[in-house]
Amino acid sequence: MSDVITPPPGADATPGSRTERFRDALLNGHGGEGWHVVTPPAPAEAPVSTPAREAVPASVLRPGPVLVEDTGALPVPYEEIAKLRSRVAEQLATATASAPGMSRADRLQLGQSLVNSTVSVWATDYAATAGALTQAGEQAVRKSVLQELFQAGRLQPLLDDDTVENILIAGDRVRVDYRDRPSREVGPVAESDAGLISLVNQLIRTQGQSERSLTPASPMLNSRLADGARLAATAWVSDRPHVVIRRHRTRSQTLSDLRAWGTVDTALEQFLRSVVKARKNVIIAGSQGAGKTSLMRAMALEIPSTERIGTLEGEYELWLHEDPDGPEVVALEAREGNGERGPDGRPTGEVTLTDLFEQSLRMSLRRILVGEVRGAEALPMLRAFNADDGGSMATLHAKSAEMVVERLVELVEESGRTEQSAYRKIALSIDFIVYLRLVDETAVGGSKHRFVSQIVEITGVGEGGRPSRQTIFGPKEDSAGLREPRAVPHMIPQCIGDLERAGLDRRIFQQPWGAWEQPLRTVTRL
Repeated sequence: MSDVITPPPGADATPGSRTERFRDALLNGHGGEGWHVVTPPAPAEAPVSTPAREAVPASVLRPGPVLVEDTGALPVPYEEIAKLRSRVAEQLATATASAPGMSRADRLQLGQSLVNSTVSVWATDYAATAGALTQAGEQAVRKSVLQELFQAGRLQPLLDDDTVENILIAGDRVRVDYRDRPSREVGPVAESDAGLISLVNQLIRTQGQSERSLTPASPMLNSRLADGARLAATAWVSDRPHVVIRRHRTRSQTLSDLRAWGTVDTALEQFLRSVVKARKNVIIAGSQGAGKTSLMRAMALEIPSTERIGTLEGEYELWLHEDPDGPEVVALEAREGNGERGPDGRPTGEVTLTDLFEQSLRMSLRRILVGEVRGAEALPMLRAFNADDGGSMATLHAKSAEMVVERLVELVEESGRTEQSAYRKIALSIDFIVYLRLVDETAVGGSKHRFVSQIVEITGVGEGGRPSRQTIFGPKEDSAGLREPRAVPHMIPQCIGDLERAGLDRRIFQQPWGAWEQPLRTVTRL
């Protein structure tokens, strides 16, 4: 497949013109100001024939090209694995009952021994009726039985795959979103809806952070897994059990890493670094999967290691408290209730982000980072932003940079405050909004693109009591039709003095098309 470089509508493409020079630069690998290299989609392939299945709501499994594959290549039917699991589970239960207090490590070692002996005996009988297994095949059976007992069964290979971003399960339908290739539908991870619920509960017991389980009394479950992935599950309140597992690419990326990935350019990297060092309050917004947490984590690593900060999250995703090179971190995590309610009507044992905010004010923190603002915690967050030394950050789901303020107003109003009060608190608490855009073209032969598309400065209370805003970085299109959808300089911020003292070189604003090292390669023009 070859790239096609075409001039924008109305551009002068005569020899020696500005348009022609940019085309030459792109063809010679030097990049171009605001140009798109449009990659044509591959020729259509013959459709893959798959058995008809019961329809699943589009909100769970989005339409698009789908290929069907198994989650793991087992040399025997899954029914054999289930039988072996039951046999070993019975032996393990008997052995552990006679040795109370056995540690998990000892239980795992015992389980390994029981699996080896049980599979060896089974393999001899299986060979007599269905044919002998190879050594590799017998080892695959052992591994699968162990995964059924101590891990996530047929789901485990997907959890172990570093290229998997999301796993979406609707009963026996499983779709996987990958980082670097189109989504695929894979084989079932459970034999039935009841089996899927059992699998979720086993996963929570062995790898989860929640003390709850998925039951008719608690039909909705949210938890963090041991590797940092987020699990959300519903049953009994949905047509069938639905499970979503969202995973993170890495825990230790820096702004320089994001530049290498194409999320920011050198100008944005320097600007965001100075924003952190100048202690400006920032809201990082975007759609789901746009990279908000990754950007906040990278910005947080610019905080001096001598500073004491707090992270407030529904489930740990930042993992700054595990980074030896980062700042001193007090990591606080919300907790769901146990399904029962106390005299005040609240779930027993529940700890909300609002509760954590109240506690964080007593922890001698210089900055507060909020993993995701989506409810009543918006009001105490704004209070904390306005009360401390500055430099705090939070992430927010929003359709555009312009909608961030309106979304925050909506959340603050849910706490009983007036619209005017909400606008004023936002104007006095937030310095910058950084908006990330996700463009997913994997379904049409392209790639996933995540990049900063806009940075807005809030300069105080403006007309009508609303926050006054100005775009510092944003997309650009010139009179000739040249367009750059990623963020490029628009104007110098009002707080330029603070940023310069923090190390910013204002000459970055003299680059009208930014400092992006490569043109954005897309299938369709953005």
